Amino acid sequence: MILGIGSDITDVRRIAKVIERHGDRFLERVFTAAERARAESKKNRIETYAKRFAAKEACAKALGTGLRAGVWWRDMGVVNLSSGKPTMELTGGALRRLQAITPAGHEPRIDLTITDEGPMAQAFVMISAVPAGSNRGR
Repeated sequence: MILGIGSDITDVRRIAKVIERHGDRFLERVFTAAERARAESKKNRIETYAKRFAAKEACAKALGTGLRAGVWWRDMGVVNLSSGKPTMELTGGALRRLQAITPAGHEPRIDLTITDEGPMAQAFVMISAVPAGSNRGR
């Protein structure tokens, strides 16, 4: 069952300007250490940050809170499964919200797709609940 859907589109040039202006202060406030490490290892680091920014916005929308009610930027991190498929890893207030909206006897599943086509980055997040024990093969 679908619990929430969120999408976002972000202008890569806007993210570039914010990084240029605020540098590490912005990056450390918004992105997890793992996200920063991944982006910094990429040739297209700004696009990588923009896609992750869009994913966080989309995830906050899918959670139904936006960036409030205890849900903060670094509570939502883009991670890749061993297959390479991106998903979201939630902590703190985002994880508490996810647990609150997941029905008893179910496990949450977060599906994420991210893309960029200059100068835009886009993300789509779908949060669903699957019967406990059936979340294999994500």
